[in-house]
Amino acid sequence: PAWLRRLCGQLLSERLMRPSGVQAVVRGIMEGTGAGGAGAEAAAVDWRKCDTVAKILASCPQQCLSLEDYYRLVCPQILDLLHIQDKLTARQFQRVATTTLLTMAKEHPQLAEKHLLQPLLAPLLQCSE
Repeated sequence: PAWLRRLCGQLLSERLMRPSGVQAVVRGIMEGTGAGGAGAEAAAVDWRKCDTVAKILASCPQQCLSLEDYYRLVCPQILDLLHIQDKLTARQFQRVATTTLLTMAKEHPQLAEKHLLQPLLAPLLQCSE
């Protein structure tokens, strides 16, 4: 029903914009993925799930006041996904983070540059100066 979709979307949006919310949402959706069969079918399911999560993260929720606010709150959390230590989890989280970064860069290049690419490349830029 529409009311349930709306309520789930609102709860998901609220969670994403909280501290560590992105990681909690990614963990919740990806739970159980990749632990089982190592076949091509399991890998394809894993890729599809990662792409779906990335699309969710790249979409600004209706409840958010502005796209700028959403990027300011969510992008640092997306970059944090690149630093997960557990190897199996890290692979999935890095896949989600890179796909989200690419999607955001295509859809809103200026905001992605400001909130994703500049922080990501800052250490490299410091070394080159």
